[in-house]
Amino acid sequence: MQIDVVSDTVCPWCFIGKRRLGRALAMRPDVEAQVFWRPYRLDPTIPREGVDRRAYMKAKFGDNPRSAAMGEAIRSEGAGEGIEFAFDKIAKSPNTLDSHRLIRWAGGVGVQDEVVERLFKAYFVDGRDIGSATVLIEIAGESGMDAALVGDLLAKDSDLADVEREAGMANQMGISGVPTFIFDSRFMISGAREPEILARIIDKAVEASAQSAP
Repeated sequence: MQIDVVSDTVCPWCFIGKRRLGRALAMRPDVEAQVFWRPYRLDPTIPREGVDRRAYMKAKFGDNPRSAAMGEAIRSEGAGEGIEFAFDKIAKSPNTLDSHRLIRWAGGVGVQDEVVERLFKAYFVDGRDIGSATVLIEIAGESGMDAALVGDLLAKDSDLADVEREAGMANQMGISGVPTFIFDSRFMISGAREPEILARIIDKAVEASAQSAP
């Protein structure tokens, strides 16, 4: 079964959703699943060098109790999935285009899931700038990729249009929130849903595939 996950690397709910998808798949050990991570850009207007996160978040969400409560809710949900969100460590809101390029290249060498996990952890737990080529090259090397090659590719813009086009396809499909999970090109659901819900959709996709098989 192919599972496509549309997400952005600066989306905390996407990190939570990744962990929950992993738990759902563990509930269905007999299902052979291939997970592909697809790009989505929550804010493509952020410049390539990124912006100050505190100023950006204040301008976007305001400085009020409701905003603080939202952060606490994310921390609570993350803790349930073994994620220790450290928003106070994050100094910069990055442009995520290059991180999506790295995920795209990681898919070609079979380490996409690991790269996605490391990107989420680098940003949300360690507070690192995942818009930085230096950080991305390090993550690539830690994931078993050719770090020198990744550095060379990041210095070029040959596939920028392809990644931007794929991210735009999500909007054309009507996706307006992430994470969004697409199971076997048959069922689509948005949000960091509980593993039990995702497992039931996996069952439906398996059943639908069996019924349509010759």
